[in-house]
Amino acid sequence: MDMNERQIALSVLENLREDLTYARLRNGSRILDVADLRQFIYERMDRVRTNAHVTAALYGNTSDQKERMHP
Repeated sequence: MDMNERQIALSVLENLREDLTYARLRNGSRILDVADLRQFIYERMDRVRTNAHVTAALYGNTSDQKERMHP
């Protein structure tokens, strides 16, 4: 693992630790076990993907356009 990868991993883990302090699932329940933690991570990943798609749509940066510009 190079230094950039290590810094990214540490940043992700630090943010996750902070998020878990007050984390709640979409249904409002607290994270109590590994299954809840897994669900929380999936929900966060979905939110990141959705935000990325919305941002790409707003700025016109779709993957189709990128492929046409840089085949």
